[in-house]
Amino acid sequence: MVKSLDLITIGRSSVDLYGAQIGGRLEDMGSFQKYIGGSPTNMAAGTARLGLKSALITRVGDEHMGRFIREELVREGVDPGGIVTDPERLTALVLLGIRDQEQFPLIFYRENCADMALCEDDIDEDFIARARSVVVTGTHLSNPRTEAAVLKALRCARKHGARRALDIDYRPNLWGLAGHGDGENRFIASEAVTGKLRASLHHFDLIVGTEEEFHIAGGTTDTLGALRAVRAVSDATLVCKRGAAGAVAFEGAIPDSLDDGIAGQGFPIEVFNVLGAGDGFMSGLLKGWLDDEDWPTSLKYANACGAFAVSRHGCTPAYPSWTELQFFLRRGIREKALRRDGELEQIHWATNRKGDWSTMRVFAFDHRMQLEDLPGATPGKIGAFKELCLEACNQVAQGRPGYGMLCESRLGRDALYKAVGQGLWIGRPVELPGSRPLSLEPEIGPDFGGLSEWPLEHVVKCLCFYHPDDAPEMKAEQEAVIVRLFHAARRNRLEFLLEVIPSKVDAVDDDTTATIIQRFYDLGVYPDWWKLEPMTTDGAWSNACEAITRNDPHTRGIVVLGLAAEEETLAASFKVAARHPLVKGFAVGRTIFGAAADRYMGGNTPDAELVRDMAEKYNRLCTLWDEARADVRRNAA
Repeated sequence: MVKSLDLITIGRSSVDLYGAQIGGRLEDMGSFQKYIGGSPTNMAAGTARLGLKSALITRVGDEHMGRFIREELVREGVDPGGIVTDPERLTALVLLGIRDQEQFPLIFYRENCADMALCEDDIDEDFIARARSVVVTGTHLSNPRTEAAVLKALRCARKHGARRALDIDYRPNLWGLAGHGDGENRFIASEAVTGKLRASLHHFDLIVGTEEEFHIAGGTTDTLGALRAVRAVSDATLVCKRGAAGAVAFEGAIPDSLDDGIAGQGFPIEVFNVLGAGDGFMSGLLKGWLDDEDWPTSLKYANACGAFAVSRHGCTPAYPSWTELQFFLRRGIREKALRRDGELEQIHWATNRKGDWSTMRVFAFDHRMQLEDLPGATPGKIGAFKELCLEACNQVAQGRPGYGMLCESRLGRDALYKAVGQGLWIGRPVELPGSRPLSLEPEIGPDFGGLSEWPLEHVVKCLCFYHPDDAPEMKAEQEAVIVRLFHAARRNRLEFLLEVIPSKVDAVDDDTTATIIQRFYDLGVYPDWWKLEPMTTDGAWSNACEAITRNDPHTRGIVVLGLAAEEETLAASFKVAARHPLVKGFAVGRTIFGAAADRYMGGNTPDAELVRDMAEKYNRLCTLWDEARADVRRNAA
């Protein structure tokens, strides 16, 4: 069978609710961030970020948290084929906090949880046969049912020539040796646990653990003695993690000093959060191991990934992409608190974004002022009309990728609510319509705290009427708003789209837009998206695209706005824009909905007719864009 997967991890899956306040007790946490968790789940995502084809075998509940884990893993690029939905049990939860660089209070909510119901029937030999390796963690050896599942997977892996790895991952709490409030305890001696682990060690080619984890596997708190006890029953390569002292690998006999093991480059950075560091380390180690790197290189990857983990909030969200890891190894440490390294954090954000938006066909009905000025318009009628716009958008998109909408919440709240789960890209404006200097909608709040209420799938869109020849005072006032808004969006894990329209302010040439773009990068603003007016020359587009890629090679790209142009004019502008790969599509509104809005506010046209009219116009624009891009590909062939 073709080995279409690099690795399959097996075991725990949970939702981590991470305290957002740092330095306090878990009792005092006021809010939490929600991430996927559980060592095998973290490793599946962590290795996928490094470019490996990973999968996870586990169980999740038939409820919101189980669906979250499944959907988030798919977004991370993990094959979900081994995830079983358990109709009877809930998905596990973990509540965690960061008290300081050493203390990490946590509570496991795992009573009869879904992943501990994993059984032999959940192990599909054909699925295992697809993988080059199988990775298990110690927790699932703690229960006869889950142990049987793990052992079956290991037998299948051996039969089909797959490598086998164990992360000891010892949590006394999960073996029933510590109370609910003692989740951060990492070691309690137990002959029963030692016996259970030692009975399985011979199955593995690679065994990884901290010194304390080798203590439980080897049955002694003398680290060298424990490693020798493990070596007595296993020929595996043993990798011992030593915290700040790095990690060492032993391929053969255990020497008289840990320092005599094989080591890799270490990375002295500030420790912020020790939770999840081991899973990050294991992700990097597996990358090197499965790429057949030597142990110093594999340990270098592992140490670097562990360094990222201890410097950031959360487990999986902290892990690097392969691009980010390579950048870090090439450039080195400039700021020991990695989360404060702006260049590194930008690469982390940009290379770990989810979703394929390589084509953007966006129906923009975020207009407010233009609709409010129509005869017969009321807030209620405008809101209802925006729901018709959404219906037209969905009729064209039909659940396919590459379609989206722009809609605001003051008048279009119900349309925004209905758009959830439709697969659309959703942009949401924040600017007060027509404002110059730039002002924001009241919902954003004077501290921009309103963004904390936004769904994570919404993209912050801001239009600024800005020109390089503006007066210094006007520039400074508008730039201050944009800079603050950009950082607020990042803080709330929201993508940011910046729209600039200089032609409404003063005359423009081929350098105008590129000059504006460079100015905002100089201010430290890195939009995920740019929304630009339809420039008519290749020179203007080339200058704009070059300015973006020079500053941010990982940008999402550009969408072209419509400015209420006629369809024929837009078709011509699409032909020019489509010649530039950084332009991903369009975001057009009044060309699609203008006539329908006039008729709707007059109250004389059936809703279905208006929806059909807007869908036809939207679909024609989608076709025009697709044809323009196809013409470019044909001419290049």
